[in-house]
Amino acid sequence: MTRPTARVLALLEILERGGTHRAAQLAAELSVDERTVRRYIEHLVDIGIPIESVRGRYGGFRLTVGERMPPLMLTEDEALAVSLGLVAAQRSGLVGAAGAAEIAGRKVRGSLPAPSARRLEAVLQGAAFTEPVVPAAAAETRVLLLLAEAARKRRPLWFRYTARDGRASARTLLPYGVVAHAGRWYATGHDSLSGQVRTFRLDRMLDPSLLPGAFDVPPGFNPVEAVLGSLATTPWAHDVRVVVRGAVDEVRRAVPRDLATVDEVADATPDEPWTRVRLRAERLDWVAALLAGLNREFVIESPDELRAGMRGLADRLAAAADGSGADADAAPGPAPSAAASLR
Repeated sequence: MTRPTARVLALLEILERGGTHRAAQLAAELSVDERTVRRYIEHLVDIGIPIESVRGRYGGFRLTVGERMPPLMLTEDEALAVSLGLVAAQRSGLVGAAGAAEIAGRKVRGSLPAPSARRLEAVLQGAAFTEPVVPAAAAETRVLLLLAEAARKRRPLWFRYTARDGRASARTLLPYGVVAHAGRWYATGHDSLSGQVRTFRLDRMLDPSLLPGAFDVPPGFNPVEAVLGSLATTPWAHDVRVVVRGAVDEVRRAVPRDLATVDEVADATPDEPWTRVRLRAERLDWVAALLAGLNREFVIESPDELRAGMRGLADRLAAAADGSGADADAAPGPAPSAAASLR
């Protein structure tokens, strides 16, 4: 027979799932009567667990929100999920506070029984990852939490901002959404200075503060599409325009969403669809490789330097196909990822 202490801990685990639990439901799950459930509740309250009793037809018991944190109780599956989530967040660069994910992970493992903690530690130490660690450039915790609150409550936000070229400004933003992409946090919304929808990196924001007032998000606004579209039109050294044979949806799936905008060519026909791709790039070597990888007919509109790059790539590919090889010094380096080209 299960000992009372184990049942009390089981009751706490049920309450940690969230929501309000009726006494009858708790009694059924614990295989005790309702009077015993109330005695267990009193015991938890006596040792400092914040539990409140909710009256009414749909009343019951629940953990009090906004007070002390109850003891952490996790199953092995839950502990593994939390720990791997912390590792993923740290590797992606989205955790800004130094060591926050590592410290939180140690607290999770410290809450587990020794056998479970050892098994979890074995997974974390023995796991290998195919993706490299993204250098941390995440926003400060306070900035991220304040932006998220402003977007949820639809409150204007004032902040100081340092642009990519080093220019500083003070702005008021109506934040329509907060988006995580390629190891960075972005806020998108209506900008006071430009009068347009703009995208801002949270790690470049300073001294944000909520302002009085409220706003409405435009119907159908998609924060993710807004951020990716903004990144794709960021001014870089080269403005690339290419016309590709194929329907818009087909071509869009083949190019990086955060680097390219894709539109249907006006005089194209359904029988012979063509799509115009426009992207910005600091270097053109990887653009040539990207276009070659489309495996579609295309016409370069601009810049002329890209045509030279394509001819060089074609010569290297032809040499490789003929078996004559190429000088090691002439071999191109790996094409940068979309995320890397945005840094």
